[in-house]
Amino acid sequence: MIDTHSHIYAEEFDGDRAEALARARAAGVEMLLLPDIDSESRDRMFDLARREPDYCHPMAGLHPTSVNDNPRWREELDMVERLLGNPPMDLCGVGEIGLDLYWSRDFYREQREVLHAQLELALKHDMAVVIHTRSAYDEMLDAVATYRGRGLRGVLHAYASDADMARKLLKHGDFVFGIGGVVTFKNSGLDRVVAELPTELLILETDCPYLTPVPHRGKRNESAYVEYVCRKVADIHGLTAERVDEITTATARRLFAL
Repeated sequence: MIDTHSHIYAEEFDGDRAEALARARAAGVEMLLLPDIDSESRDRMFDLARREPDYCHPMAGLHPTSVNDNPRWREELDMVERLLGNPPMDLCGVGEIGLDLYWSRDFYREQREVLHAQLELALKHDMAVVIHTRSAYDEMLDAVATYRGRGLRGVLHAYASDADMARKLLKHGDFVFGIGGVVTFKNSGLDRVVAELPTELLILETDCPYLTPVPHRGKRNESAYVEYVCRKVADIHGLTAERVDEITTATARRLFAL
């Protein structure tokens, strides 16, 4: 399995990061992809990637909530552009980027500008994007529609809309859908969406330390728990966990050129 979205470099793991990495390996997780957030946590991400170069693969990107009420967001965006143009190590994607209007719509214009700038950077460098969307799926659809036919590829991280929206998004790029712990929640409805999507369009993720799957819900999430997501997707599609592992791993390798 590949955990395609792990923040294991976050402070929540400072007390037992080595042990959490060991648990992930023991659970059969062969690789972790590390999405960027902003300059405040980026050094931590790169430090981990340097210590675990064959296991942890970093990205570069500016998270939409790091744009909100941030007078330095243009400087932050410039940092991402420089990193992609002259990376300090191999980067596997442009992310985590997107739109997040859950807390406020006051910064939508700025978020949209940052999103489009980073989508253009991804196309320039022929890299996959990791797209964060919260309370903004219609707006995201409008954004990616402007790239139809240009070869945009990436993942809709922590996908939380319906299958109809997924089909609309697929018209505008080579997209797959990141499935995490929410699929194990009893009343999330994500299981019904997953049932309508081919397994070839799914990749597995944890978003740790957030969105912990059942049976550990309420505790800190970690990359080892991606196995619970794999098992749930397998159950939904009537496949073995091994087959879902095989399919989703192949998709992640193709998408991120791993």
